[in-house]
Amino acid sequence: MIDTPAPLSLLEALVLGIVQGLTEFLPISSTAHLRVVPALLGWDDPGVSVTAAIQLGSVAAVVAYFRRDLTQVLKGIGRAVRHGQWREPDARLGGAMVIGTLPILLLGLGIKFFWHEGYASSPLRSVPSIAIVSIVMALLLAVAECIGPRLKQLKGVTGRDGFVVGLAQALAVIPGVSRSGSTLTASLFDGWKRADAARFSFLLGIPAISIAGLVELKSALSTSAGAGPLPLFVGI
Repeated sequence: MIDTPAPLSLLEALVLGIVQGLTEFLPISSTAHLRVVPALLGWDDPGVSVTAAIQLGSVAAVVAYFRRDLTQVLKGIGRAVRHGQWREPDARLGGAMVIGTLPILLLGLGIKFFWHEGYASSPLRSVPSIAIVSIVMALLLAVAECIGPRLKQLKGVTGRDGFVVGLAQALAVIPGVSRSGSTLTASLFDGWKRADAARFSFLLGIPAISIAGLVELKSALSTSAGAGPLPLFVGI
């Protein structure tokens, strides 16, 4: 069945935007909340495209907050390309972000091109499924918090670290799996300090959420065609 939700109203868009803003920066799934809150309020499921597009607002906030870090990473990559200085911390961080983005990028593209309609109406997006997955992920994060050795720092990040955390990030295509929560859980199990794990989680999310939001923006605008683009941009 094709996912064809009704156009967003301004009120629905505003509420969804607030929910997205409150949940993106906590280790709870913003995607799950964008599915569950409308269900509790008796509204239509906003759909995969609108959910992804609204997250562009969170990306803008993260980019604004980490603008200095991102500038340093881009400079580090530029120096590495020109002079081969790939061992510099900023260049390594940039490389880890690229490597860490690949798993969710490939999985997301696979869903987009081969399973998009089935995914939109999948039992994975049901409220009971979201509840179960959220509880399981919360328990895993609690265990990681208790037993993680907390030795690694962001300045020592490697491509291998990016890949491990990136695999955890790819689980976020399952509603109820928080992107930040899954990456924090993997990082803590892998021995990261909490603050460094959180910082890398947010930086790693910038390319992943940006790509997903931009890819789905056209579909989201089409979904909102009946009400015009204003509600969607209000949500963002």
